[in-house]
Amino acid sequence: MAKKKGRSKRKYDKKNEKMNEIKALIQISFGIICIFSLHTNSVGRLGLFIKNLFMGLLSTPAYVLPYLIIITSFFSLNNIFKEKKSRFMFSFISLYICFIIIYSLIHRQHIPEDILSYISLKQSYYLGTEGGIAGGIIGNILTSILLFFVGVKGSYIIVTTMAVLSLILTTNLSIMDILGFIGKVFNMIFNFLKSSIVNLFSSKTIVIDNQEKVSKNREKSKSKLKKSDGTNKDKKDIVDEKIKILDYTSNTKAVALPDDNKNNLNDGKSKSKEDNKGESEDESLSNINVKDKNNIKDYKLPDINLLKPNEKSSTVKDKKDILNKAKTLESTLQNFGVEAKVVQISKGPTITRYELHPEPGVKVSKIVNLSDDIALNLAAQNIRIEAPIPGKSAVGIEVPNESSTLVTLREVIESSAFNDSNSKLTFVLGKDISGQPIVDDLGKMPHMLIAGATGSGKSVCVNSLITSILYKASPEDVKFLLIDPKVVELSCYNGIPHLLLPVVTDPKKAATALNWVVQEMTNRYKLFAQNGVRDLDGYNEKFEDSKDEKLPKLVVIIDELADLMMVAPNQVEDAICRLAQMARAAGIHLIVATQRPSVDVITGVIKANIPSRIAFSVSSGADSRTILDMGGAEKLLGKGDMLFYPVGSSKPRRMQGTFVSDSEVNKVVEFIKSQVEDVKYEDDIIEKISNEENSDDEEVDELLSAAIELVVEAQQASISMLQRKLRIGYNRAARIIDEMESRGIVSENLGSKPRNVLISKEEFEEIKSQTS
Repeated sequence: MAKKKGRSKRKYDKKNEKMNEIKALIQISFGIICIFSLHTNSVGRLGLFIKNLFMGLLSTPAYVLPYLIIITSFFSLNNIFKEKKSRFMFSFISLYICFIIIYSLIHRQHIPEDILSYISLKQSYYLGTEGGIAGGIIGNILTSILLFFVGVKGSYIIVTTMAVLSLILTTNLSIMDILGFIGKVFNMIFNFLKSSIVNLFSSKTIVIDNQEKVSKNREKSKSKLKKSDGTNKDKKDIVDEKIKILDYTSNTKAVALPDDNKNNLNDGKSKSKEDNKGESEDESLSNINVKDKNNIKDYKLPDINLLKPNEKSSTVKDKKDILNKAKTLESTLQNFGVEAKVVQISKGPTITRYELHPEPGVKVSKIVNLSDDIALNLAAQNIRIEAPIPGKSAVGIEVPNESSTLVTLREVIESSAFNDSNSKLTFVLGKDISGQPIVDDLGKMPHMLIAGATGSGKSVCVNSLITSILYKASPEDVKFLLIDPKVVELSCYNGIPHLLLPVVTDPKKAATALNWVVQEMTNRYKLFAQNGVRDLDGYNEKFEDSKDEKLPKLVVIIDELADLMMVAPNQVEDAICRLAQMARAAGIHLIVATQRPSVDVITGVIKANIPSRIAFSVSSGADSRTILDMGGAEKLLGKGDMLFYPVGSSKPRRMQGTFVSDSEVNKVVEFIKSQVEDVKYEDDIIEKISNEENSDDEEVDELLSAAIELVVEAQQASISMLQRKLRIGYNRAARIIDEMESRGIVSENLGSKPRNVLISKEEFEEIKSQTS
């Protein structure tokens, strides 16, 4: 029985579908006939009858009725509207009735008073057929009823309410959606009128230099107000149809000072209290004298013309590409069900950041998980998503530019950010995403870790850092200790008076030099304690009038930490940790760079004590987490693209590092060296490092002397004897035997025979007495 019922039901559904298709086809045909009847005379007497009937009943709104008939016919054909057919039909008919009544209200002066009388009905029919006046018989009757009960204003209110309710039923939208759409339409009209007025006034510029500048400034201010209008009108709804574009080529403001004025300015600053914080000497408690031996009078800072200026590039065509990518980005997110709008675009030297404001209810994680799909649709090499942007309720999509722009050291040194800084340890980093010059003070960091793969821009960053400090500080203000195990990276700075000693290239000497820096730090703290001060600033302020007592700031730069960790890992790690923990108040700052950011090079102890970090492009997310404690560096583009994570910052900041060529560095170095005839380094420090290196080369086992006495007494030597007598392992006993062989105490290995002892007891006693 159930099968028969199911079959009969399916047959009944098929019959209904066929009937619906027949009805829809007849309805569409009738609608087309009505269209031709109302607009032309090509349908004959039937068309004339339809036209007179429709126009007499409905007047001008009759022209809309055929289209409404055709639209409703599709409800019978499409299964989507099957369950909601009656609701859609009711809403469409209600909207059409509202349209008829509104049209009749507009022409209410033509409605007869006694509308239900035969004469009035005939008059309404005639007015509709002849001139399309009023609302025909139906429109006039409905309008007269409303006017009789609620008047004109009440009629408009009732009809508007019915229209809105019908629209809500038809489109399934809320009232807030409709109001929001109306608001956007008015906002677009307002912005269009505003921009037209601005363009009208900006086109009437006068060709006089001063007045032309004034008009340009006004135009820029008006455009800024126009761009910010959409984002500042309502803080609850940041989304606006107008996208704000920030181009770094127009935002960067450089302050280029004349050379003479610049040198005078820097000379004047060097006399202030803040800049006298570091001048050289430590002679009370250490045997090593750190006094500046060069005695340069009237030292001049390097000329800015030694550096190459930046070549400006045209960016006219970039605006269209940026806006097209913004539209592609929005459409891509919409395809995956993520509603978000681009509210601001920041174009930088290397990347462009699109700031997205997600709609309420959209999770940030959904946008982050779509990074590969976004990169595919934008045809980008790699993208990085910053979610959220610190201080903004937006998500940043960072997309590489098709062509990157070089950021030169000169344009950042000429910026007001660098020139307004009073610290002698001010150094240049580069430009951020919006093109703003980024400089920082090493004294506030106070130590920094720089890491990145080979060719990512790490060495250029170190050169920019040193060169920018040379543009700020004299040899009396800052001293450098450069450690370069790779030999070729920092050797170009040899010969400048800022160096405490020549560039250290031997890894063994480097470990000893770091130990000397630790001793220097200890000596400075003892000196501070004797004079009742807490740090280098207080000490130099106390001895402001005495140059011989002042101490310079000391910057220690290690260009390749991995080589040092291979030679003397324990000594290097201990020295770096002690300096990172205590050296700030002593005016000693540490910069460590490495191209191998693995956990065996950047150990947990080193990373915990160096808070400020710079990450260049790395090969994996694990290396990025080693440097920054988070991913992101693996998505950098290389060639100076970096993440700067200073102390106190919640998230790293992306920027393009400055580029300084070898020729520019050599010109600056030659300019500084030309002011000194013969550079004198700290010979005492060099001698001490050399002596400690020799002593390190002669590092011996603590049981060696006891083993020598044992062998000389027994006049025989073997590994097994040392194992038994000294109670040590085989490896250690073998090393002691090898050491005695190298010193000529025992003979070479004679196979199965024991080694011969080459000195007698008397000779050993004589050597022992001489050494004591």
